[in-house]
Amino acid sequence: MLVAVAAVRISSRSGLPSLLIYLGIGVAIGQDGIGVSFNDVGLTQVIGYAALVVILAEGGLGTKWHEIKPALPAAAVLSTAGVAVSVGVTAAAAHYLAGVDWRQSLIIGAVVSSTDAAAVFSVLRNVPLPARLTGVLEAESGFNDAPVVILVVAFSAAGPVEHWYLLLGKIALELAIGAAAGLAIGLLGAYTMRHVALPASGLYPIAVMALAVTAYAAGALAHGSGFLAVYLAALILGNAKLPHWPATRGFAEGLGWIAQIGMFVLLGLLVTPHELGDDIVPALVVGLVLTMVARPLSVLLSTAPFRTPWQEKALLSWAGLRGAVPIVLATIPMVAQVDDSRRIFNIVFVLVIVYTLVQGPTLPWLARRLDLGESEPQDLGIESAPLERLRGHLLSVAVPEGSKMHGVEVSELRLPAGAAVTLVVRDGSSFVPGPTTVLRHGDELLVVATDPVRDAAERRLRAVSEGGKLAGWLGSAPAPDTAAAKPSAKAGAKWGLVKKKLVK
Repeated sequence: MLVAVAAVRISSRSGLPSLLIYLGIGVAIGQDGIGVSFNDVGLTQVIGYAALVVILAEGGLGTKWHEIKPALPAAAVLSTAGVAVSVGVTAAAAHYLAGVDWRQSLIIGAVVSSTDAAAVFSVLRNVPLPARLTGVLEAESGFNDAPVVILVVAFSAAGPVEHWYLLLGKIALELAIGAAAGLAIGLLGAYTMRHVALPASGLYPIAVMALAVTAYAAGALAHGSGFLAVYLAALILGNAKLPHWPATRGFAEGLGWIAQIGMFVLLGLLVTPHELGDDIVPALVVGLVLTMVARPLSVLLSTAPFRTPWQEKALLSWAGLRGAVPIVLATIPMVAQVDDSRRIFNIVFVLVIVYTLVQGPTLPWLARRLDLGESEPQDLGIESAPLERLRGHLLSVAVPEGSKMHGVEVSELRLPAGAAVTLVVRDGSSFVPGPTTVLRHGDELLVVATDPVRDAAERRLRAVSEGGKLAGWLGSAPAPDTAAAKPSAKAGAKWGLVKKKLVK
């Protein structure tokens, strides 16, 4: 664990997804390294599934709805039709170029067609891309696990594969059940967490993660897609402005790192490097077709209805990172005792390692070359704690560097009636602010708000942080839906004249 934690620093400096270092640790511990023998494929699959649930939950909790919402149609098409295109092209390459039988070729095509949530989330944290691209990539990696798992299980089952239209119907049904379970538990859980005050702040992170895992369980028990259920539930919970949110986010990130470390080290243990020699060339050939033909073709066809610029299509094609998900899915045919399943696992392992080494570090360079880099302002840190007996909320607000709240007086925040700034912490000392107190970068504010105006107060604070004290008046940010904070038509016209004079 300590070596893996230290390795995160190396991966962040090199631009490599941390999964490669964790896999290397597992290989170093294994048979060709220290000599630990591990061949329990069934245990690896169970732990891999459990880790994927946690990783998807952490990814969903960290995904911003306003970024992902415009990307949902494109991500949905990429996760379904795009996967089908990728499976077909990759399977054909494995059969005709690598000499693999059709059944094994279809399994390989399905296994490697899923982008890995852990790899995508870890790389995107260090690559400042436009929100629409980040939304597409995050949503795709969260959605495409579900149909791919169904395809791999179907191709690995004994006997002939059922008719394609029956398989499509099964995929659609499982996705619908998983989506319903995830939405139901996410909405119910968010409502409960916002209206029930727990006795300790440390219980909120545990409850949120338990809700996410419950969504997976509900989806799976209903014969639906548990992976889709857990991602949607976490997405709802992550955007529900729950109490003690920064603590919950940090807890989820910690669990996500533990899941990644455990899963990748275990997969590295399962690999025997001296057995990979005969499968290196087929893996390179299949991976080349997947990266240069199948993925770009699936992106081109999937984004055709959305008028996506060619620069964004190019980046989406190159950013389809593989990682632990394909390697975990490669254990399904091994558990099902499919012929040559060990070869399938070896091909997938080599493919993931080589092409992650190529794609991960070059993604920031490609984004700059395509002029798609974008610096995002720091988000206004707001932590909320319910005051159940007082029927109010306590908002802790941290003013980051770059926030336009710097230089704004407390009275110019124009918080709705029922909300007030009661304390300011600056340079280690606290004081009660007055109406003319000027806020600065690094300040921490304590805002008390009644239940009815809690959301409006937070919207107003975020609007001022993004657009300054005239946010909502001059159109720089949306104004909250409260009469106390909305300008009248007369006032709006007046400020429109002021704006024109300022522009002149």
